[in-house]
Amino acid sequence: MRKSCAIVLILSGILALFLGCERRTPEEGSTASANAPAKADAGSAIEMVLIPGGKFTMGDKDEPDAPLHEVAVSPFYMDKHLVTQEQYQRVIGDNPSRWKRDNNPVEQVRWSDAVKFCNARSRLEGLESCYNLETWECNFDANGYRLPTEAEWECACRAGAKTAYFLGDNPSQLADYAWFEKNSGGHPQPVGQKKPNAWGLYDICGNLWQWCNDFYGVDYYGQSPQQDPRGPKEGDTRVVRGGAWKFSGDNSRCGYRYNENPGYVDVCFGYDIYGFRCVRVASAR
Repeated sequence: MRKSCAIVLILSGILALFLGCERRTPEEGSTASANAPAKADAGSAIEMVLIPGGKFTMGDKDEPDAPLHEVAVSPFYMDKHLVTQEQYQRVIGDNPSRWKRDNNPVEQVRWSDAVKFCNARSRLEGLESCYNLETWECNFDANGYRLPTEAEWECACRAGAKTAYFLGDNPSQLADYAWFEKNSGGHPQPVGQKKPNAWGLYDICGNLWQWCNDFYGVDYYGQSPQQDPRGPKEGDTRVVRGGAWKFSGDNSRCGYRYNENPGYVDVCFGYDIYGFRCVRVASAR
């Protein structure tokens, strides 16, 4: 089942053919702590926020691949902003982005590029790397940086909200919080210009789709464990969340799911609609 507006899908399909990538798209709220999480220093120039975790209702009643179900996630730290081009350049020594600007979020990154950044950032700070770059498996017990699970991302996005958007069911004020097709000017925007959600996360919706650690499974929610779900064991695509600058605001709903070829098995370069932010386990600090 293909989900997105017709124009975006046509343009994305043409781009996918040009790049040699095959795009695959899929056919109530939180009871987490209402207390705002504390800010945390990541041990580098990248600021993080403590996400308290807890139980919440994950999913979206209007999406066939996202039935409502209760999950619980352990506390974790998440980057306050999307990783910027300046930060990526400093850690990796390269900037793959199309829309060059230091304070813009880094884009045109594949899932594997985001994972390599996580490992490199961990090494720079003397932490244990989470990813095996031969198998692409994640060690969730390591104290280094990794991509958020899909459940962690949604918990952080909702920030205690039980509504379709973290700001309510009515998206009339979405432009105050997110960059999407109606207000982006046709390209990504510098991080931190819009209002944050209730837990202090900027651009958690809009600007760029954000890579999650999970493989995508259209029916995964029906079999997912309640505590700290981490996605299917295998799959062809990885989950991305949050919407992006050239997608409709509808894609910025907390429970909206999307997925993309991770890019590490072919020569496909990432599009200019994908970025990421890192997380760490709270017990590691």
